[in-house]
Amino acid sequence: MTNTAAPLDRDQDPRRWFALVVIAIASLMVVLDASIVNIALPKAQAALHISFANRQWIVTAYTLTFGGLLLLGGRIADYAGRKRVFIIGLIGFALASALGGAAPDQGLLFAARGLQGAFGAILAPAALSLISVTFTDSKERARAFGVYGAISGVGAAIGLIMGGVLTQYLSWRWCLFVNIPMALIAVVLAIPNIRESRLSGKTKYDVPGALLSTIGFVAIVYGINEAATPGHGWSSPVTIWCLVVGVLLLVAFVAYEARAKNPLLPLGVILDRVRGGSLLSQFFTASGLFGMFLFLTYYFQSVHGYSPIRAGFAFLPFSIGIIVSATAASNLLPKVGPRLLGVVGSVMAAGGLFYLSFITATSSYVGAVLPAMIIMSLGLGLAFVTIASTSLFNVRHDESGVASAVLNTSQQIGGSLGTAIFNTIAISATAAYAASHVWHGGALPPGVSPPDAATHGFTVAFKLGAGCLGVAALIFGFFVNVDRHHLAQHDDVTEPELAPHENPAIQE
Repeated sequence: MTNTAAPLDRDQDPRRWFALVVIAIASLMVVLDASIVNIALPKAQAALHISFANRQWIVTAYTLTFGGLLLLGGRIADYAGRKRVFIIGLIGFALASALGGAAPDQGLLFAARGLQGAFGAILAPAALSLISVTFTDSKERARAFGVYGAISGVGAAIGLIMGGVLTQYLSWRWCLFVNIPMALIAVVLAIPNIRESRLSGKTKYDVPGALLSTIGFVAIVYGINEAATPGHGWSSPVTIWCLVVGVLLLVAFVAYEARAKNPLLPLGVILDRVRGGSLLSQFFTASGLFGMFLFLTYYFQSVHGYSPIRAGFAFLPFSIGIIVSATAASNLLPKVGPRLLGVVGSVMAAGGLFYLSFITATSSYVGAVLPAMIIMSLGLGLAFVTIASTSLFNVRHDESGVASAVLNTSQQIGGSLGTAIFNTIAISATAAYAASHVWHGGALPPGVSPPDAATHGFTVAFKLGAGCLGVAALIFGFFVNVDRHHLAQHDDVTEPELAPHENPAIQE
């Protein structure tokens, strides 16, 4: 097998910055879609009669299929052509968004969100690997990863703002319909500005591996969801069996991958100390972060009575902090190195979320929420950029697609499990608080928890999220033992093969 994935001479692709704009639009759409419906959740939940236990499926149906199929998507992108897969992913994502926006019931909405995740699973790794193979200069690659890191962090918050505007002035359904014009614009711009790249030779796609991993994670999340269902709990047979089956399927996945001739996940990609530490840090970072958006959204709207647009704009400081911090990180990374930036960023994020866990039903936005947001966002901007860079450290060009997919997988699966677990714990904590504390306020609608009880459930989840971010900091500091010199040596290396114009597999 011959590697033909990257530009192999010293001349940079003259259209690389135009290509980055296209990739940024697509990446923003994918990241944004994981959070844009969060602001619309109360409206969608009421319109489609979705229970509190099932509300997390609007998020996790997307992130689970996204994360579960990303490894297969990365391999498809490597061999079918990254540009081609990128465009197919954009079109499919738009169609799935249209289906979800028109969904008449929760079943079709969950299915559409899952279909969005499936197309996102081929789109996202193609986008990230296009950055990896397009930018070969270390400083330019750092800036390109800075853009990607900023999108990874700020996309979630932008989704909340946009979701608020669309929900209040149009409908919650437009939180899905908005993807259609974004995808079409990206397709039109991608055709002339992105260079095709692929690996030569033929490969067999590891469908059994994809099914084992995806079904395994779905079973675990379903079991966690059942634990929050009234009458079930963590000790119910359904919960236990789903968790056991899910774990066994994931163990079978690892065993199968170790013996497969064409593995979906070459274990060497994650067994490298630096890459493995970065990916594990991403997993725990996402676990703590995704739930924060979900619960803070309900805190704004259900506890404080914010309108959707006001709730969305309440996240604006978070977006600004991510942009500022990620921009600074992309400039500091070649000078300072990843270890210090990654640890400091994760610790700041953990501290901000822990501060947020002390809110009450009467806490003010300026005094309690805003400081936590600023600290979190500044820390996460540092963490996202360094994790994105070190997760592809020293990876072979012929495995850049699958390595990129693993980075996204760790984020999506971490976010899925974190959201499901924290939603279950928050519901249990809310119920326990409501049972032991008398509500002295006015009458509440059926099925609605008292504001103080709901807030207590959120704060318990925030504390656990802060713990996850603290674990991410420890893992990054211990495993990612590289400095700026290692990164520079790695990024400056190009493989002595054919130049792009001499190589038939790199197509204009």
